[in-house]
Amino acid sequence: MSAVMKWWSRVAAAVTGLTLTLVVPVHAWAASNGVADVATEAVRYRRRRGGFGFVGLLGGLCCLFVVAAILLVILLVRRGRRRPE
Repeated sequence: MSAVMKWWSRVAAAVTGLTLTLVVPVHAWAASNGVADVATEAVRYRRRRGGFGFVGLLGGLCCLFVVAAILLVILLVRRGRRRPE
């Protein structure tokens, strides 16, 4: 196993552990606190608006900015690599 693979597996394990450390207690709190009932009520009684309104437009622009930022990062990382000679 190469050094990069060992490093990557350790980082992935650390991130997974950190995520579970944060998510599991929050989920247990939300399940026992009645937050799930409030969320269900909010979804059930939400006003339905037709069409692709102003909020949808902002959401679409935000999504486009995020995708553009990810593509820019990938492009910069790929251009920063030097080919072994």
